[in-house]
Formats: sequence, structure tokens, C-alpha cells
Amino acid sequence: MEIVLITFVVVIASSVGTLTGFGTSTIMVPVMLSFYPVTQTLLFVGIIHWFGNIWKLLLFRKGFQWKLILSFGIPGIAATYLGAELVFDISTALLSRILGSFLILYVIYLFAKSSFKIKQSLLASACGGALSGFFAGLFGIGGAIRGLFLTSFDLPKAIYIATAGTIALTIDTTRLTTYIKNGARLPLLLFWGMLIFIPASFIGARIAKSVVDKIPQEHFRKVVAVFLLLMGIKLLIFPK
Repeated sequence: MEIVLITFVVVIASSVGTLTGFGTSTIMVPVMLSFYPVTQTLLFVGIIHWFGNIWKLLLFRKGFQWKLILSFGIPGIAATYLGAELVFDISTALLSRILGSFLILYVIYLFAKSSFKIKQSLLASACGGALSGFFAGLFGIGGAIRGLFLTSFDLPKAIYIATAGTIALTIDTTRLTTYIKNGARLPLLLFWGMLIFIPASFIGARIAKSVVDKIPQEHFRKVVAVFLLLMGIKLLIFPK
């Protein structure tokens, strides 16, 4: 039953994560923490997240914007390492609530000022990359910050998803390496279960691809904003 439940969660999380560019960890981490300690949970979810980003690159490969990817990704890698080092030494409940409150306020402002955009610049991208990398390393949900910045740039949906996936791939590689270096390992059930979980994550990504293709570009930003709001409420009420 544990394998069946985790497989179902992987499909749902991969679908949401592909559609919005974030959310995989937010869905999976609470479920996995019911069965496994924090370090094993973060390692497992990080691996699924890593493969989820591979699927984004394959399914939305026409959306690459290398300048944005590099300006986001390079600061993100450095900040991810710092966050992943701190995960073993710091309580993240307060940070979760702060991030949740910030996301809620951002979405409220976004719906009140639907024309709001941040000018896409090197500084804005670097700040977004550093913040998303730090939170990804610290407790695995940096995608919300990344989504906040990328939606504020008002990118076309294919570019948004491909960019989010590429940036997340570099950040995930950094944090997974750091977790393993610090001694995190998967139990045998999860290790061999990857033969099921990885294909399940691709199925979820394919489902999301079919949904994304049907969402008009003018509504895509609002769809992502709704998921940002839900994540903010979750972090505020149920911090990690």
C-alpha cells in the first residue's frame, strides 16, 4: 500500500509541478514525512523533482531562453549549496510562515494589479535565482520563489515552464549532491521503488502537457498565481 500511495502522489505532484513550474515538493514532502525522516524525504523528493525537470525539458524544449536560465541558475547554485548545508542545523517553520505570508500578499497584489510586471533584468533574475536556490536547498520548495519571479516577467507559457525546469535542474543537482555528501541515503524500499516512481513522474508530466496546451496564454499567469496562493496558505497554516 505504501508503494501504491507514493506512486499516486508522484503522478499528482509531477502533473502540478509541470503545469505550474513548482509544487512537486509541497505535495510530496508532507506525505513522505509520514513514513520517513526529513533527510530521507528530502533526498527522495529531490530525486523525483530532478527527473520531473528532465521531463519539462523534453516536453517544452522549444521554450529555452538561455540568458534568463544562466542569470537565474548561476546565483541559484551557490545559494542552494548554502541552504542545503543549513538544512541539518536550522528550524524552518518560521521561514515557511514568512514565505507563505509573502506569497499570499503577492497574489493578492497581482490580482488587484493584473498589469504588474517586473522588468526582466540581470539583477532581477539573479535575485530570483539566489532566493529560489536558498529555499530549495533549505526545505525543498524554492520553486514558489522561482515561479513568483518568472510570472512577474509575464513569460509565454512554454518559455516559463522550460526556464523553470532548466533552472530547477541545476539547483536540484546541487542540493542532491550536498544531501548525499552529508550522509543522506534512501532506504531499500524507496531505492528499488524508483523503477516505478520515475516512470510515474513522466506520466504526470505528460498529463500536465496536455492540460497546458489547452490553457490560453492570457489565462496562464492567473493559473500559476492560484497555485502560488494555495502554496502560501499551506506554508502559513502548516509550516514544515
